[in-house]
Amino acid sequence: MNIEQTVSTAVQELALGSAFSFDELVSALQERRNRTLRIIELVDLGDHDGICAVWLITDSEDLVLHAHSDSVLHRQQFVLHEFAHMILGHGDDDDYFVDDFLLPDIPPHTRRRLLARQDLDSESEVAAESLADRLAAAIRGSAFTKSRYLEIFG
Repeated sequence: MNIEQTVSTAVQELALGSAFSFDELVSALQERRNRTLRIIELVDLGDHDGICAVWLITDSEDLVLHAHSDSVLHRQQFVLHEFAHMILGHGDDDDYFVDDFLLPDIPPHTRRRLLARQDLDSESEVAAESLADRLAAAIRGSAFTKSRYLEIFG
């Protein structure tokens, strides 16, 4: 997999241009997936848990649960990483199989994704983080174009 090409193609397919707001991205994802997207901060989730965020797929909506961070940019990166998995179609793969008897209350696709996250150097995790970085840059670009920031600070 050529990660740079995959990420560039994913950004182009969003058809949001080179700069867009977080809200525009959320709207595009909801429209693309034809379902509601909710983002929920779990205050008790932290670094000690080993999970910064997780994307859960229900019958009717996508949920992104994320840890608290004092940094708004850090929280945004947690969420954008999960958005990247959605955009790249990582929730649809069957690379990880875990029998129902091990984790019966967690849907199969969620079990696969949680276990896959243990390999942070996998192509899918690297691609998701790379796409999250590109999404963050586009959101920053949107903030700059909608303000006089660049005019004032160059």
